[in-house]
Amino acid sequence: MAWNEAELERLRRRYTDDPGGRMHDAKFAHVAERVFSRGARRAPFVGVPTFLTAPWRDVDAAAPDFSGLDVAITGVPFDLGASNRPGTRFGPRALRTIERVGPYNHVLECTPIHDLAVADVGDVPFSGRYDIHAGHREIEAWVQAIVNAGARPLSVGGDHSITYPILRAVGRDRPVGLVHIDAHSDTGGPLDGLRENHGAPFRNAVLAGVLDPTRTVQIGLRGASEYLYEFASDSGMTCIHAEEIDLLGIAAVINRAREVVGDGPVYVSFDIDALDPAFAPGTGTPEIGGLTSREAQAILRGLKGINIVGGDLVEVAPQYDATTNTAHAGAQMLFEILSLMVHGGRK
Repeated sequence: MAWNEAELERLRRRYTDDPGGRMHDAKFAHVAERVFSRGARRAPFVGVPTFLTAPWRDVDAAAPDFSGLDVAITGVPFDLGASNRPGTRFGPRALRTIERVGPYNHVLECTPIHDLAVADVGDVPFSGRYDIHAGHREIEAWVQAIVNAGARPLSVGGDHSITYPILRAVGRDRPVGLVHIDAHSDTGGPLDGLRENHGAPFRNAVLAGVLDPTRTVQIGLRGASEYLYEFASDSGMTCIHAEEIDLLGIAAVINRAREVVGDGPVYVSFDIDALDPAFAPGTGTPEIGGLTSREAQAILRGLKGINIVGGDLVEVAPQYDATTNTAHAGAQMLFEILSLMVHGGRK
């Protein structure tokens, strides 16, 4: 196309009086119409922040009502299971403050906040701060209420110990498969006598009968804790170490993950320490040699169409990050998981 006066005039006729949000491409027009007609705040720093700017639903802790939702996004400000640096209890609050993530996913071609009935339903209503066992029971009960209402839970931690009680709710009627993206396998045993620590949720879930290890794939594993995780291979989990990703390539990793989980119900758990500390320093157990944010996005996006019944984003500890990059990366991965829920899973 040659640039000339006629082309300039064409562009002027089409765009000079654009009031904002008027698109001519049918695909983009569909998105813009929904986003601009919602009446959402235009300035990202105005109003009360919610996860991914989802609508807020005020839920009565004594009688939680999640009816009418496809996805309930909930905070789980809990870090009693942490073994190293604490502080992931502040993860949900940090992710809520992140703006400019979404609303359109240009790769998965969806606008999840508009394509699904989604709400930020607040945080798990913990009755206390010091009892990990009581906290896990309350997480399970909260998520069970979400599942019972026909919605899918998308949780924001918190340390990774929260995934065990979540899986007890999601996998209560049948064991689910798992896509687990993490630096650590989290299939260890008790630490200092505590079985429910953040390094053991997936061993606990398998032994509880709510997680199918033969339909579990773990991606990005690395670090010095390998010797603690023999349960993963012994139970039949598929483990893809960070060092293997360059050799295999992202496409092969995606294909292997899809083969492992198959067509059955799948839970997606993303620990932010799967990313290299260069991208996500604000976490309790950082490990050098991790995924780039772009690699992590590509892996998640490659899961389009799998049968997702729930998911979580965990281990953001914002006080160790002066730049807010970790919370920003966490919010983006949360958005990718929510986008996947548009394309697959129970609605």
